Amino acid sequence: MSTFTAPKGTYDLLPPSSATFLAVRQALAAPLRRAGYGYIETPVFEDVALFSRGVGESTDIVTKEMFTLTKRGKEDLALRPEGTASVVRAVLEGNLHKLGNLPVKVWYSGNFYRYEQPQKGRYRQFSQVGAEALGAEDPALDAELIILADDAFKSLGLRDYKLLLNSLGDKQCRPVYRAALQEFLLGLDLDEDTRRRAEINPLRVLDDKREAVQAQLVGAPLLRDYLCEECKAYDEQVRALLTAAGVAFVDDPKLVRGLDYYTRTTFEFVHSGLGAQSAIGGGGRYDGLSEMLGGPALPSVGWGLGVDRIHLALEAEGVELDVPATTSVYAVALGEEAKNVLFAKVTELRRAGVATDLAFGVKGIKNAMKSANRSGARFALIAGDRDLAEGVVQLKDMTTGEQNAVALEALVTTLKEKQL
Repeated sequence: MSTFTAPKGTYDLLPPSSATFLAVRQALAAPLRRAGYGYIETPVFEDVALFSRGVGESTDIVTKEMFTLTKRGKEDLALRPEGTASVVRAVLEGNLHKLGNLPVKVWYSGNFYRYEQPQKGRYRQFSQVGAEALGAEDPALDAELIILADDAFKSLGLRDYKLLLNSLGDKQCRPVYRAALQEFLLGLDLDEDTRRRAEINPLRVLDDKREAVQAQLVGAPLLRDYLCEECKAYDEQVRALLTAAGVAFVDDPKLVRGLDYYTRTTFEFVHSGLGAQSAIGGGGRYDGLSEMLGGPALPSVGWGLGVDRIHLALEAEGVELDVPATTSVYAVALGEEAKNVLFAKVTELRRAGVATDLAFGVKGIKNAMKSANRSGARFALIAGDRDLAEGVVQLKDMTTGEQNAVALEALVTTLKEKQL
């Protein structure tokens, strides 16, 4: 056994279960590709200030959970804890918003890092697929992204999830609510850290998961009661579009999520089979983030969906994805001459698009056929000296057990005709 193990809060993706993770990522990305979102990839580490400024200095992510890196004795880089700030930085740096085709619609897939106490569904390295639409203030864009996420979940076969929806207002109406909430919080018995958070960003207190805090928040003023007419109309239009598209949602007036940059529409998908870590994805509108990062006004909306938690949700529901076998044809050679011939045929089949493997280093037909069975291949190719002398190989259907001789020269065509 190896002396080394994976770091705490991480895990290895290993075959065959890794194929399911790939299938989840592909299913989440498929609706985005159909909706005109282009792929973007950013570095896994960025300037610490990018996250403290964008995500928010009062958030747990910035104050407690970021992995910081030292550079010449200074802590000025951090592993990315989320994707939105990096994407906005990349779009601004690449001047994509100046190309004249707004919104800039991009999607990404990758790992993110937070130093928090590991538990089921919460890891220090986790995988997300995310999408961002930058440069348009349009309720239809908010609805589009929510619908695309919902379509992705349905395509995977998920059922036991629900969409929580709220509006956080804008710079016109939120300050009035902020003052009312702060006044309410001042009358509560809160610890020093929570009081400090209430001074910096009182909405973050609503996101506190501790029961002792939540019990005191009963009767807290709700933001929806302070929304200006423009924000109300915007929120109503998002909801109307979702309803028309058949996307059910639950109103959650305390939903603020853990990031400071959200405005207006905010949402979260939660799954009933995941326990405490129930969120499988979420996002919202962030109209002021570009300006916070030194860019122009660029109203935007986006989401991130957790591949790890979606995989757990599939397991909780007993959903098994139809993941194709990694190998369609498995070649078994009886003798060195046969191995040389089959090796050439394996290469030819692969180049023709047929997933093919060869029994390497296996001695004896019995062990070779066991390997063929374990590979999950639909067909086995078997050849010995007598077969080669006749210019054929034996093609065995691993499901039915039926075996027929096939001419070597016709092998690729024959297998292609079987839609492999």
